[in-house]
Amino acid sequence: MTEYHGNVHVGGPAQTHELAQLMITKVAVGPMDNNAYLLRCRLTDEQVLIDAANDADTLLNVIGSEGISKVITTHRHGDHWQALAEVVARTSAQTLAGQYDAEGIEVPTDEPVEDGDRIHFGRIGLEVIHLVGHTPGSIALLYDDPTGPPHVFTGDSLFPGGVGNTRGDAENFLSLLNDVETKLFDRLPDETWVYPGHGADTCLGAERPSLPEWRARGW
Repeated sequence: MTEYHGNVHVGGPAQTHELAQLMITKVAVGPMDNNAYLLRCRLTDEQVLIDAANDADTLLNVIGSEGISKVITTHRHGDHWQALAEVVARTSAQTLAGQYDAEGIEVPTDEPVEDGDRIHFGRIGLEVIHLVGHTPGSIALLYDDPTGPPHVFTGDSLFPGGVGNTRGDAENFLSLLNDVETKLFDRLPDETWVYPGHGADTCLGAERPSLPEWRARGW
C-alpha cells in the first residue's frame, strides 16, 4: 500500500493511514473539496464515517460491503452532510452530531453529543471535543492511539495555517482560537496528527509556532 500522506483530490484515489488498531481512509468529494474519513476497527472490522459530505456513490464505494454503524457529522454547514441522507438510507447507520449543531442538519441526529462524550465502535473510542466559533456546535474527534501519537479530526475548526473561518466575527474568532488552544494545543503533543475537513493534513507541532500570529491577525 502507498505510504499515507493525506493529499487527496476529488475524483482521485482514497488514501489509507494504517495504525495498529485503526484504519483511517481519507477521500475528497464534492465541489468544495471536502474530506470524508472512514474509520475501521482492525480487531472487529466495525466502521464509522466522519462527514458524509457529498457524492454518496464514492463514499459507499469506500465503505464497501461491510457497511458502517455510524455517521458522525462535525458541524452543521451543508457541504459536510450533502450525502448524509442517502448514505444513511443505504447503510442504516446511526447519525451523530454536536448537540448545538444538530438542529441545523436536515437529516435528524439520532445521538447528539457534547464535550467529553465518547463514541465507541468495535474496540475503538473517539472523544468528542466541542470547539465553538466556526459554528456553535462544531466538534473535533480525538483518537488517543495507545500505540502511538494521538489523531484528531477537526472538521472546519483547525487547518494547516489557521483556525476555521469565522467570517470576520471577532467574538467567534476569539472563541474558536481559545478553544483550539486550550482543548487541543495545550493538551496534546506536537506529533498529534490533524485531519481537517478540507485539504491537507498537518500536525500540531507544525502549527503551534504560528498561534501568536493567528491571534494577532484576527483570523
